[in-house]
Amino acid sequence: VQLVESGGGSVQAGGSLRLSCTASGYTTNRACMGWFRQAPGKEREGVTAIGPYGTTRNADSVKGRFTISLDNAENTLYLQMNSLKPDDTAMYYCAAALARFCTLIPDLSSTVYSYWGQGTQVTVSA
Repeated sequence: VQLVESGGGSVQAGGSLRLSCTASGYTTNRACMGWFRQAPGKEREGVTAIGPYGTTRNADSVKGRFTISLDNAENTLYLQMNSLKPDDTAMYYCAAALARFCTLIPDLSSTVYSYWGQGTQVTVSA
């Protein structure tokens, strides 16, 4: 299984970015996948996740600003990030769960996910 993220970069506060995560060796249809981030000196935190039937779950810090979506035809997970803030600066990781750990309500705990991408950096300047 390989997850490859792209789309990170530098943006000013209030701007937008869209991250992509293309999966190989893993079927995104009916899958549980998520986006996590880790800022320097901080623990990795769950940002948003999507369940097998499209249910999504967002961290309070990104509600109303970030949207997760899945294109099964492309086997690609997306993260649309709007109204970015300097606090959103972090390395962003895509993650995918094994089927046996996939639940109807998406989980933002990193322990649920077995596969991880290499990360893509997002930097938001004030």
